[in-house]
Amino acid sequence: MTQPDRQRIQHIRDYCEEIRKTIERYGEGFAVFDQDADYQRSIAFSILQIGELSGGLSEEYRKATSSRVQWGPMKGMRNLVAHSYGSMNREIIWETAVNDIPTLKQFCEEQLAES
Repeated sequence: MTQPDRQRIQHIRDYCEEIRKTIERYGEGFAVFDQDADYQRSIAFSILQIGELSGGLSEEYRKATSSRVQWGPMKGMRNLVAHSYGSMNREIIWETAVNDIPTLKQFCEEQLAES
């Protein structure tokens, strides 16, 4: 892994951890998330940043790890959040936060430990 890719993976891991901490702070249920705009913005911002960072990973790294991480949809999620203009699909954001982000965080930690 190149140093720039390593730095991006570290930042992605950090945003995954921010999401975990935010869910721990506010609560784990969708009903709470659905009713709290600050909660929604906090999670959405971290997802947006993860998508932006993933787009900056080298093509070589993305290809080498594509069997474990779907980088394209991650960038697509960034675009969904960035361009939703007030109509963000909260269910998709929530499902991403609770189902996909923990797996992504584990992947990042494994990658950082190996390099």
